[in-house]
Amino acid sequence: MEKYLKKIAVLGSTGSIGTQTLDVVRANKDLKVEALGAGSNIELLEQQIREFRPRLAAVYREEKAAELRERVRDLDVTVVSGMEGLLELAVLPETEILVTAIVGMIGIRPTIAAIEAGKDIALANKETLVTAGHLIMPLAKEKGVKILPVDSEHSAIFQCLSGSDGRAIDKLLITASGGPFRGRKKDALAHVTVEDALRHPNWSMGHKITIDSATLVNKGLEVMEARWLFGVELEDIQVVVQPKSIIHSMVQFVDGAVMAQLGTPDMKLPIQYALYYPQRRYLAGERLDFKTLREITFEEPDMETFEGLPLAIGAAKEGGTMPTVFNAANEALVARFLKKEIGFLDIYEGIRGAMEDHRKRENPSLEEILLAEREARDWVESHKF
Repeated sequence: MEKYLKKIAVLGSTGSIGTQTLDVVRANKDLKVEALGAGSNIELLEQQIREFRPRLAAVYREEKAAELRERVRDLDVTVVSGMEGLLELAVLPETEILVTAIVGMIGIRPTIAAIEAGKDIALANKETLVTAGHLIMPLAKEKGVKILPVDSEHSAIFQCLSGSDGRAIDKLLITASGGPFRGRKKDALAHVTVEDALRHPNWSMGHKITIDSATLVNKGLEVMEARWLFGVELEDIQVVVQPKSIIHSMVQFVDGAVMAQLGTPDMKLPIQYALYYPQRRYLAGERLDFKTLREITFEEPDMETFEGLPLAIGAAKEGGTMPTVFNAANEALVARFLKKEIGFLDIYEGIRGAMEDHRKRENPSLEEILLAEREARDWVESHKF
């Protein structure tokens, strides 16, 4: 009898989550990569194509796609480009599950297309639910599609809820490391460098998400996302700082019981859990050593200094297109910070300014979401800080 292969597509295969997804594939012989997608890193994408032999490769930037075609002429792989290429990857008939590991709002349209095509989603793209949760979750329910969280915090909550009645949730407790500047006050952040901000104490992540962790924007995005993933109200989500990232998140139930998921900070665990859910597989790697683990400490997040979290909660309460503006402004501002065009605290100023400038649209369509994104980006690009 021929061995069953689970066929997957990876959108964002050259980034942090994408490369770790392929580590999981290497360790498991019953996963088959049918499609790989990337933005512009064709050197790494070519290596991945030669190793995993997908039938389709998608590159967002057209000129890079043309270059990749030349590089892989000797292989039986179709190279497509642009948003049309990402959409083709998302709906590839041979695949069962799409790993959305791409960063940014570019992931929304392919995710929607994959759901409409009946694919399960291993979701690592926060922006999809932050901006379009009101469209995504009803569509997934209608199509009978599973949204399987890859984010470590949301995977932790998902694991804690396994076998539980979702109606019994009293509170979600999302943990945060506090980032590289935990304990500092605002005046100490005025002159921090890009290099300082990229030194995350626990996790290895891409540059954009690492900066978001330093500003606590990332935690704000996770709160917004958790609201849609688990069907809870904003006031029933609490952020707690747990500096060592041992507890990845917790669920408090109506009877007062609290369940937590613990482990070493390794993104391959939530990736593998999503790919094989509800099955658990062996995963090589470091284990928690409870003989040497003396304590787990908690703190309240400093919302006066790290305004990313309260700004995000404010955007979520506003609803409509405001979460899109929060997210898009942050993306554009982080890009400018990484290019050393603006300072660290300018990220907060820019997000606030874009939100104040925006005229909110209620219950937005996908087109209205993408329009709000462009407006927020234009506002950021047109302002000096």
